[in-house]
Amino acid sequence: MCTTCGCSTTDHDHHHDHNHDHGHTHSHDSKHSHQHETESGKRTTIAIEEDILGKNNRLAGFNRAIFKEKGIFVLNLVSSPGSGKTTLLERTLNELSHKLSFAVIEGDQQTDNDAQRIAATGVPVRQINTGTGCHLDAHMIMHGTEEFDLDNLDILLIENVGNLVCPAAFDLGEHHKVAVLSVTEGEDKPLKYPQMFHNSTIMLLNKTDLLPHLDFDVEKCKEYARRVNPGIIIFEVSAKSGEGMQAWYQWLSAGAKR
Repeated sequence: MCTTCGCSTTDHDHHHDHNHDHGHTHSHDSKHSHQHETESGKRTTIAIEEDILGKNNRLAGFNRAIFKEKGIFVLNLVSSPGSGKTTLLERTLNELSHKLSFAVIEGDQQTDNDAQRIAATGVPVRQINTGTGCHLDAHMIMHGTEEFDLDNLDILLIENVGNLVCPAAFDLGEHHKVAVLSVTEGEDKPLKYPQMFHNSTIMLLNKTDLLPHLDFDVEKCKEYARRVNPGIIIFEVSAKSGEGMQAWYQWLSAGAKR
């Protein structure tokens, strides 16, 4: 079990047809404290330092090599729950899948509700349920792509588990992380969760159609995002109304055709 977030690594085994042996935490230099009794009966605390993410990073490198060989543009969509990732994916697929070949990996702790929504667009989709796990990892992605026709795929979109903490640390082999932030969440999220926004190439500021009804400072939010990541690209979009989506589509299409 992860000592940082309580994510159970054993639960992954119940939702996949392969084994995981990657006991992990969410820092590159995590310390686990183990106590045992010495012959004198005194307890000695032994700090074991290890690169917990080492195995994940090796598998991410394997994924990245495959994606490069096949010419697939891979994006890892990350956000808190309820930001509108699935709705944004639905609209993107409905409006671009006639031009580009897509596949989607859906990550959730339970249910295949989002996968069913994606399947309705006609795009191939694979659901990965993590149980008590709070993020996808490179091993899951490696096996999640097995049923896709990688030789005829332009873009792989990965919708990660809703969580602004743990997915920031896990490389899946993607080209870019795309942080989706809803205007209903508050403009200070980039400062509260800086690692996620620092590691993301794109921030999609979603649900802009609700701005007339909210006390949300768009410019302040963008300033905060650029404070933690000066190079972040920001698109203001509404997955519901379609406002601003064309700029996102242009960026996405350019990446696929690079």
